[in-house]
Amino acid sequence: MLKFVSIYFSFIFISFSSLANNQAASAGYLHGFDDIDGIRFAYRPVTQSFDTQWLGNIDVYLEGSVNYWRYKQEGIDETDTNFTVALTPVIVKQLGTIYNQYPVFLEAGIGVSVVSDQHFAGKDIGSHYQFEDKLGLIVALKESESIQHNFAMRFIHYSNGGLNDDNPGLDFINLAYIAYF
Repeated sequence: MLKFVSIYFSFIFISFSSLANNQAASAGYLHGFDDIDGIRFAYRPVTQSFDTQWLGNIDVYLEGSVNYWRYKQEGIDETDTNFTVALTPVIVKQLGTIYNQYPVFLEAGIGVSVVSDQHFAGKDIGSHYQFEDKLGLIVALKESESIQHNFAMRFIHYSNGGLNDDNPGLDFINLAYIAYF
């Protein structure tokens, strides 16, 4: 797994310095439906815009993320932790604006992830290899001189997609701050 993580970070953190305001980094809080809490850090090396016949103007980005999950069962002193590394292509479409000032976007993506422990939160999630599905809303806030500030609320689901008999899945609500630079 260490080899995978090394290759992953080598790929994700390639310098795209000529692509001003297309890179983004985010930090967010995760709350799972099984009393799992965590944090999520993500990086998008580039965002590409496309004009399509079906959806009109869309943005597409590839996001790499690192997640830390913590599960503490009530009445028990021990905690269970897990780390996840994910790579997810995402499509973003503007839905409208709030007060004609703050653009609102819908994002959806399905990617791959590796979790450090397949036995987590009292469950056997079936495999170290999981799919990361996410669906969210993003609100673009004011832009400063060099940074665009966004806020996102997402539903994120991790599952092995039925590739293993054990597939309970893990569901999270994610609140995140995103900075484009």
